[in-house]
Amino acid sequence: MPPISFPSDPPAPLRLGVCYYPEQWPKARWREDARAMRALGLGTVRIAEFAWSRMEPAPGQFDWAWLDEAIDVLAGEGLSVVLGTPTAAPPQWLVEAHPDVLPVGADGRVKPFGARRHYCFSSPSLAEATRRIVTAMARRYGGHPAVVAWQTDNEYGCHDTTLSYSPAALAAFRRWLRARYETVERMNEAWGTAFWGLQFLSFEQVGFPVGQPTSPLPAHALDFRRFASDEVVRYNRLQVELIRAHAPGRPVLHNFMGLFAEFDHHACGADLDIAAWDSYPLGHVDTAATFLTEAERQQWARTGHPDLTAFHHDLYRGIGRGRMWVMEQQAGPVNWADWNALPLPGMVRAWTWEAFAHGAELVSYFRWRQLPFGQEQMHSGLNRPDGALDDGGREAAQVGAEIGRLLAAGDAASLAMRPAAVALVMDYPSLWMAQIQPQGKDMAGFGPMLAYYGALRRLGLDVDIVAPDASLAGYALVVLPGTLHLDEALVERLRASTAVVVAGPRTGSKTDRLAIAEPLPPGPLREWLAVRVRAVESMRPGRTLAIDAGEHGHGVGVQWRDLIELDAGNAAGAQEVRVLARYEDGAPAWLARGRFHLHAGHVDADLLLRWVDAAAREAGLSPLAPEALAPGLRLRRRGQWLFAIHRGPQPAVVPVPQGAIPLLGGATLPPGGVGIWHLSD
Repeated sequence: MPPISFPSDPPAPLRLGVCYYPEQWPKARWREDARAMRALGLGTVRIAEFAWSRMEPAPGQFDWAWLDEAIDVLAGEGLSVVLGTPTAAPPQWLVEAHPDVLPVGADGRVKPFGARRHYCFSSPSLAEATRRIVTAMARRYGGHPAVVAWQTDNEYGCHDTTLSYSPAALAAFRRWLRARYETVERMNEAWGTAFWGLQFLSFEQVGFPVGQPTSPLPAHALDFRRFASDEVVRYNRLQVELIRAHAPGRPVLHNFMGLFAEFDHHACGADLDIAAWDSYPLGHVDTAATFLTEAERQQWARTGHPDLTAFHHDLYRGIGRGRMWVMEQQAGPVNWADWNALPLPGMVRAWTWEAFAHGAELVSYFRWRQLPFGQEQMHSGLNRPDGALDDGGREAAQVGAEIGRLLAAGDAASLAMRPAAVALVMDYPSLWMAQIQPQGKDMAGFGPMLAYYGALRRLGLDVDIVAPDASLAGYALVVLPGTLHLDEALVERLRASTAVVVAGPRTGSKTDRLAIAEPLPPGPLREWLAVRVRAVESMRPGRTLAIDAGEHGHGVGVQWRDLIELDAGNAAGAQEVRVLARYEDGAPAWLARGRFHLHAGHVDADLLLRWVDAAAREAGLSPLAPEALAPGLRLRRRGQWLFAIHRGPQPAVVPVPQGAIPLLGGATLPPGGVGIWHLSD
């Protein structure tokens, strides 16, 4: 058997893998599959994350023979194994013996056995059973040379299961509130229960923030979201600690999802060694109706949006503190969107290279072979159900061959990621605040962040997506696209930074209790900007307001605006405020003072591009001209390698720096094309 690198060794760049479910196929097929995986250029296989009922067919009775054999077969072909804990699919005997395991929906109905993720994070019975199965797995396979990493569970919160309204969750929520506030009087004050006479007399009176005749207290809803997030983090930590105790030296990861913010991924990722995520570019375009127009969804239906997947790569690289894997990479049509398009030829290859461009150490395709039965039988894989190689499999093989050629000809060390010059702050509680009190039906979700991220990327700028508590040292430009609450620690880091700061609408508008900020928004930013928000306005789809930005062009305001006035209490500071753009009614749309910029509303994509370009140049950066990249063309630098990925409908010319050495592709890329260059810098 070829030697297998242990995780303590420096991670090898540009590895390919696949997800495999040996329990779903005849044993006679396992060795044939393993050989074919190796022949295709794959080196890592994830297994077992849904096989609890096979491992523990009865309480405390374990059957490891099949899993022993499966791991040995894979290892015999030189394949490394990522072992998934199987807790995303509790066995039927567990839920029958302990019904408290099952989650309960907001409507009070129990979500029964028969699919997956049928558990409540707060269930004591689940915790006990989890401790037993994870401990047994880690003891048995913790030292196996082929098991090089562990995955906890699978896609926490998928299928709307982060929030559970079970008796166990209610009891845990009340304990959480008592620990947070100590007295019910403090909770009443924090929640503002004087409104409508909603005071509680004890923590035992607190229920769930659902089912009321109208919306619940905003702070009540926010604390329930915080509690639910903490429950996910606590459950993940339980598994991580068990694995580390019995599998020392092996990294632990979780496979997060795209377009998902139901718990704080930064907090969960703090306990992990690697942040992985499941990349489904076409499925995400189809489900992104809240911030992509129907025309955009049609435009990118077969390629994926140029910035949506890249955003998640950068997000999870930050959550993993520099280490990011793609645990599931779409390899063909999926089965779970409303409409499931066929990828444009070349896109599976392009998505793979895009992941590597943004720092992925491993790209693992989902799945090895399309299954002819079960809920996911319409979900494609690298191979068809009859075993024939599918289009995605052929493109994966092409990537494998290209990796071999590039690494043989170049220096792998030159692929080491470097910090970007731009930091975009991503705050999960701010997303929850916007969901609880959107004030405009289309204001919640990832839309504002994707708008600013897309503008930065259209200018050819690399971006680090950072947590609110991350260091800002070394960044030339810091973007706050929708950080509704700015805590004092973040404010202090902004004080210490020398970066140009761009704040989007609603920044600093709320306290941590989801009340209007004091002083008035933009809250702590008034220290620098000497302005205040006197009112806000959300606008129906289709309504626009003309904007004049002088030398920075004309455009329209859409969706939302903050109505700004100068701070009369800071006359000297107010005199220094520059109004760089105004709405048609004269209200400021873009203001700046010193190194701080405030955008007082959402604007069309081209106008935002010019505003971000101005801030980047003020920060000393050298962005590309706004028109330099053709529609759908994006660049990303990884170490000394420059990557170009093209999704546009027409061939695109890449603005290749002088002296760059071509490694893959050319300076003109077709739709779905990939280009790679080695830079002398």
